Amino acid sequence: MTHDSLRIGFVSTRFAGTDGVSLETAKWASILTALGHICVYFAGELDRPPDRSYVVEEAHFQHHDIQILNDDLFNDQIRQAKTTEHIHQLSRHIKQHLYRFQTRFELDILIVENALSIPMNIPLALALTEFIAETRIPTIAHHHDFYWERKRFSVNAAQDYLHASFPPTLPSIQHVVINSFAARQLALRTGANSTLIPNVMDFEHEPPPPDGYADDLRVELGISEDQTFILQPTRIVPRKRIEHAIELTRRLNDHSILVISHQSGDEGSTYEKYLRNYAGILSTNVIFGSDIIDHHRGSRPDGRKCYSLGDAYQKADLITYPSTVEGFGNAFLETIYYRRPIVMSNYEIFKTDIQPKGFRVIGFDDFIGDDTVELAQNVINDPSLAEEITEHNYQLGKRFFSFTVLEQLLVSLINRSRNFA
Repeated sequence: MTHDSLRIGFVSTRFAGTDGVSLETAKWASILTALGHICVYFAGELDRPPDRSYVVEEAHFQHHDIQILNDDLFNDQIRQAKTTEHIHQLSRHIKQHLYRFQTRFELDILIVENALSIPMNIPLALALTEFIAETRIPTIAHHHDFYWERKRFSVNAAQDYLHASFPPTLPSIQHVVINSFAARQLALRTGANSTLIPNVMDFEHEPPPPDGYADDLRVELGISEDQTFILQPTRIVPRKRIEHAIELTRRLNDHSILVISHQSGDEGSTYEKYLRNYAGILSTNVIFGSDIIDHHRGSRPDGRKCYSLGDAYQKADLITYPSTVEGFGNAFLETIYYRRPIVMSNYEIFKTDIQPKGFRVIGFDDFIGDDTVELAQNVINDPSLAEEITEHNYQLGKRFFSFTVLEQLLVSLINRSRNFA
């Protein structure tokens, strides 16, 4: 390990697109690069620079073999012998590539993003656990959400693997969590200490002013100037409770349109079908906009423009975020960053780690009440009120969830990692 510049290897199932893990990893890498370190990447899918990427298809949670394993591991409490053997085969294969990754890039530190937290790819986690134990490479395990926080993993035939690698407790691993509840649960379940590092946004630098690129976004979405553009900036998974956003859209006024920015997540398409049917039952205007909205600007297959998620935020009148469970809340921070009013559920982590700092939101608990609808309509109708609220929130974001805060915490982590070398 060199004295100043370090070669840092990020590892996960995927670093691509707009999921929270990929977005937060990009922020970490941006700061570490600015500090003079070199960041490289190992995953089953990558949209990072090719000369700093190492792709192993079996590391992806959507790889055919991994999905077959998960079907057996998480359907009941008994697994087949062939599943166990297949897990070991894939784990050995992935571990060989981890060694090659280390050799190719002469790694000093490993940062594992959620691959040791939630069992989307058990062979990858087992390979990482053995690789870290064998090499004693200084490792930062960045945990965004744990398996015990997801009911779909509660019935399983993988307890031995979960105890071994989700997460492993090895001397060279520093654990990082994104909320205080996760820190407490990790300590209770494994005895491991952890560092709390919340998700962040670059509040030191304001969003770029509109440059004309997205002036036609509303037209492309089919939203006229006299209609209310409501944005649901999340993946389509059940815990996002998007049906509440649909209900709110229906109850606000006859001119409101809800745009859902992302595709279905890693939990199938059944929930999206439900939402489409639900919107039809309520006669609510809902646009599934993932074909036109992406993390970055670009072109669609037919040559037409693709707009960034930032473009969508800046054109929206109101943001909805009715999640029942969140590890932290990227969409909340993005809303604050782009100075937009938000209607959101008071999910547990928001109530314990975020709300006490003084943020002003239109919150609700189990259902959308008349008061929620009235407050949302007041903010839509009163631009000065919306501006007052969003400016207040932006300044709090800058104070508590900025890149400056993250940099200070990362410097401390990296310095501690040097002691393991």
